[in-house]
Amino acid sequence: MPSEFFNTSEVLEAILETIDEGIHVIDPKGMTIFYNGVAANHDGMKRSEVIGKPLLEAFPSLNHKSSTLLRVIKSEKPIYNYSQSYVNAHGRIIETLNTTLPIYVDGFMIGAIEIAKDYSSLKQLSERLADLESSLKTIKSPERKMPANGGLYSFAEILTKDNGFKGLIAQGKKAARSSSSVLVYGESGVGKELFVQSIHQDSSRSKEPFIAQNCAALPESLLESLLFGTAKGSYTGAVERQGLFELANGGTLFLDELQSMPIDLQAKLLRVLEDGFIRRIGGTKSVQVDVRIMAAMNMDPKKEVSENRLRPDLFYRLNVLSYELPPLRERIDDIELLSQHFISTFNSKLGLSIKGMDEKTKAFFRKYHWPGNVRELKHTIEFMMNHTENDVLNLEDLPQFLKKPTPSEKILPLREAMIEMETKLITEALLQTNGNVFQASKLLQIPRQTLQYKIKRHI
Repeated sequence: MPSEFFNTSEVLEAILETIDEGIHVIDPKGMTIFYNGVAANHDGMKRSEVIGKPLLEAFPSLNHKSSTLLRVIKSEKPIYNYSQSYVNAHGRIIETLNTTLPIYVDGFMIGAIEIAKDYSSLKQLSERLADLESSLKTIKSPERKMPANGGLYSFAEILTKDNGFKGLIAQGKKAARSSSSVLVYGESGVGKELFVQSIHQDSSRSKEPFIAQNCAALPESLLESLLFGTAKGSYTGAVERQGLFELANGGTLFLDELQSMPIDLQAKLLRVLEDGFIRRIGGTKSVQVDVRIMAAMNMDPKKEVSENRLRPDLFYRLNVLSYELPPLRERIDDIELLSQHFISTFNSKLGLSIKGMDEKTKAFFRKYHWPGNVRELKHTIEFMMNHTENDVLNLEDLPQFLKKPTPSEKILPLREAMIEMETKLITEALLQTNGNVFQASKLLQIPRQTLQYKIKRHI
């Protein structure tokens, strides 16, 4: 269709309707001028009940103070990542994370827009997981206070020929004798969680819980309630619920991607490290917990401190026992050792009898830079074993993005070459993040929705 047939406002409205987040726009008088289907679904309302009506008429439970849209109209200042809990028109509890912004045209404010992300199901899932952890804690065992941590790694399972890494393992074994906090950092896929699990398993806390939480996986308010628990009535529908600190009492709480934890929440974590007391969200009583904190980062902590993503006081508190795990490309002798281990593992899982790799493949593996480290190596071996027709892995079995073109191959048209490179980078990012689209989008520094579109189009 020729471009002259497009109406700008219709195109904009069509775009806003396709976004998977609630969009609500009001004018300076508080009248709703746009309200998309996702927002209507959140609120349990019909769009006709909201559009063209005063905000407080459509939502009588709100007022000028509780409505973020009206607050932004009055202050002309944005509100970012505001957590809201309310009961919609159908009696369903809705949890949203809102960003509300003033809209300016030619320097004049003409209204405000609110973008609301519904994380009700995510919150319910996290609370069910916390409840599951809590229920496991009640299981009795004649030998353990907790069920056996059979899924956790130990130092005996960390395979290496590298002297530097062996030295780190020796230090980790000494750290197991302490209850001091631990900070482990290194690139994605180097085995940080494996290392901290091994410290836990080698410690006097090995019969107690080991609970892991990724700090980048949840919004701030949800992460806070998950860590500290909630008191009844602290928000609509809230019940008394233990947080991960209480569930990990006596054991270890592992916080992955610590640099993603909001600064305000880092301050609360620091207080727990200092005095050992936590308070549930909305509660008035402090509870003492005996929890060893282990944290991991895939960034240089000093750089994160300098760029204000990590509190200096928290870093210095954790830096007493800190370990930087080397990337796989700096442990060349471990590549073949680990490859053979993964071949043996997948032989058992897949019912195969692959003997190993040919010499050309071994040489390629030693030269390749392995940006996804051990995790990428493991996924590569798994891919090859699922596709090979031989009893020895060779270069033909490699994933497509790892295969290098030969000099005799013709040069691709630029568009095709760009698509091929884009597909390779997306595949590598997904390998590094174990298929997590959100984390892969952060690695590639593109919006999650853009990455999802490209995956559907190219992969």
